[in-house]
Amino acid sequence: MQDPPSPNTPAHTVGFVGLGHMGAPMAANLLADGWPVTVWNRSAGAMESLKAQGASSAAGVAELRDHSVIIFMLPDLGFIDAAVAPLLDLWRAAPPMPGTVVVVMSSVSPQAVQAFGGDVARASSGNAAVLDAPVSGGTVGAENGTLAIMAGGADDDFQRILPVLESLGTTVRLLGPLGSGSLAKACNQLLVGTTTAALAEAAELAERSGMDVVALFEVLSGGLAGSAVLNVVGPRIAAKDYAPTGPAKFMHKDLGFVLDSARAAGSAVPMATAGHALYGTLKDQGLGDQDLAVVRESIARLSPAT
Repeated sequence: MQDPPSPNTPAHTVGFVGLGHMGAPMAANLLADGWPVTVWNRSAGAMESLKAQGASSAAGVAELRDHSVIIFMLPDLGFIDAAVAPLLDLWRAAPPMPGTVVVVMSSVSPQAVQAFGGDVARASSGNAAVLDAPVSGGTVGAENGTLAIMAGGADDDFQRILPVLESLGTTVRLLGPLGSGSLAKACNQLLVGTTTAALAEAAELAERSGMDVVALFEVLSGGLAGSAVLNVVGPRIAAKDYAPTGPAKFMHKDLGFVLDSARAAGSAVPMATAGHALYGTLKDQGLGDQDLAVVRESIARLSPAT
């Protein structure tokens, strides 16, 4: 049986699917580090930009069948299931090279990605495995190659593609079996979503009380309340700048994964429950396509308790 190629040889190729706000700069960083990358995206414009940077383009995901690493950065697992179906059909007829790794870098359900891993293993006769490796760091981290990458899967598969992941992030960890990365990302979103909501609530309370929100956040950043969320999202909340860096509606989805995982584990998650309800209200208000900081506007529209 032929051994899979080393990630440091030209024979090792990367397929990248999904060139949105996060995916496009991530693929660009892979190219900048010398990886041969083939991209696919539903809209051609993003592919043309990556081709200008040295990428090849595919007419569909099935054309990535012989790539040893195939990365998906799509909104949810439903999109990945639809995109990957033709590829799995090809693999059923002619299995891929042993050691092929499919990497799900989107924020998805921990339970669903485990089922997806089983589908890929069966379709590929065990020659392909799935890692879930969602990221944190936003568009700035994607552009700078400084993402935090939370991985779940087999250690051998993780070690095989670690050099690829290190082209995308500065903190890359394997946290356990398949699904562990998605659960870690759900926990990350629990902290980010509820902290952002708390900052928005504090901003509304302060401003309506005659206080300078910018000054308030400057003081808070020097104390125990200081955090990366305050430093990154706080200025947008204070300025009411809701131009999207990442749609707020995805936080509702991610907190739903926290609730699903909590039910499976028998764990109480009162903060996640409250946050999920709040971001659901935000979506109902028609604010879901704006930046996460728009949770301030959502709170501003709520009637005060009586």
